[in-house]
Amino acid sequence: MTPALGKVVLIGAGPGAADLITMRGARILAQADVVLHDALVTEEMLALCPQALKIPVGKRSGQRSTAQAFINEQLVDCARRHELVVRLKGGDPMLFGRADEELQALEAAGIAVEIVPGISTAFAAAAAARQPLTKRGVARSVALFTSSAAPDHPEQTTLPDCDTLVQYMGGREAAATAHKLLALGRSGSTPVIVVENCSRENQQIMRLCLADLAHGLPAMAGPVLVMIGPAMAQR
Repeated sequence: MTPALGKVVLIGAGPGAADLITMRGARILAQADVVLHDALVTEEMLALCPQALKIPVGKRSGQRSTAQAFINEQLVDCARRHELVVRLKGGDPMLFGRADEELQALEAAGIAVEIVPGISTAFAAAAAARQPLTKRGVARSVALFTSSAAPDHPEQTTLPDCDTLVQYMGGREAAATAHKLLALGRSGSTPVIVVENCSRENQQIMRLCLADLAHGLPAMAGPVLVMIGPAMAQR
């Protein structure tokens, strides 16, 4: 007799603070048998699932990380041995979370999947800086992007054409982005806000302009998000 397959739930942990996870996400997390979690998920967040077997499958830019294919295999294997498996991802699973690859692997194995959205870091960073991403008469379009690329794929060389640009994982790539924008005619005085460790106790917010950003950012240990555009002008 073929054993019953478990269910996998992809949950967005939000930007970092444990109390920014959704109520649904916290409820399912407290019922999980196994939790496969990102490197950016905090210990406070993992405290919400004391009953679960916790498996770190961290992926950090520029550091040694778990291969995505192996994560996919682990998800399928866990679902064959446990009733409820959670894949806990920073931010929202459907935005720069490699959800498509995991969904394909789980669907191919015939495993039921549910997705619980989370607060994306862009929205949490805008809230932390008290700087709306849109503003009447100033900015009515927003683009969320990253320079990171999948293996064997070239890095994205073009930039979105929007009023407000939000670059995820932008610590090391922000200077290159600034140079491209300046070359495209953006003013060097365009406001920029950089948020490190968004929503956490060690959160840092830096205000500068595009010309300054072109010189690079200081070394930052935590995740960095960069917001660029006239809507970032300080009131």
